[in-house]
Amino acid sequence: MIKVVLIDDEPKALQSLKWEIENFCPEAEILAMFDDPKLALSYLKNTENIHCIFLDIEMPGMDGFQLLDQVPDRNFAVIITTAYDQYGINAIKERALDYLLKPIDSDDLVKSMEKVKEYLKTTSLKDHFEETLMKMIVESNPSTKRIGINCDGKIVFLSPNEIIYCEGDGNYTSIFLEDGQKLFITQTLKKLEEKLDGPEFFRVHNSYIINLTKVREYFKTDSYVVLSNDKQIPVARQKKSIFLNQF
Repeated sequence: MIKVVLIDDEPKALQSLKWEIENFCPEAEILAMFDDPKLALSYLKNTENIHCIFLDIEMPGMDGFQLLDQVPDRNFAVIITTAYDQYGINAIKERALDYLLKPIDSDDLVKSMEKVKEYLKTTSLKDHFEETLMKMIVESNPSTKRIGINCDGKIVFLSPNEIIYCEGDGNYTSIFLEDGQKLFITQTLKKLEEKLDGPEFFRVHNSYIINLTKVREYFKTDSYVVLSNDKQIPVARQKKSIFLNQF
């Protein structure tokens, strides 16, 4: 199923689009509908596996383009819905996959959903290529472990020793490296945790994964660690005993 989110400040427009999708796009599943762009933005930042959003442009408080500006590394397709055809060029500039003029024609909607299918197929092939590339790199030098991180349109291959800690914030994670660099990725900390499966990595807090080899000090009273870059990281109460057993 293609999982979609509908965003439009007009409730009638939302219901109309919902009816069109349910009747002409059986392969689509509507996850949520929003007439408040701020609530929609929060949902997009904290929800995984969204394949496509249908986004109105003219909305009070935050228009569609302003919303997209706050999700720069989105991993879902965008279909702009608007009553004003002059927004078509801006829709393309904002990396929208397609745009639909209101009132939305069912044939145009079906064509847009076909574009979404092709987009998802291409994305799936890309992910498969990245997995194959990672496997080849590991097999070519099995003694040297590498972790592939998608960042800024490229894959960065890191050795575990290069990573000091990772900090999650909703759908985003920052990875702090020994050389002072910070990688910002559009992936939840939970997803990254699956990649960092080595014994050197431990999730000490809901928002932090640390490299245990980078721990310099642990303060028992206040329950936090100091890492090799002097960063203080809290250790959650329920993680404390498990953390201490790592040493």
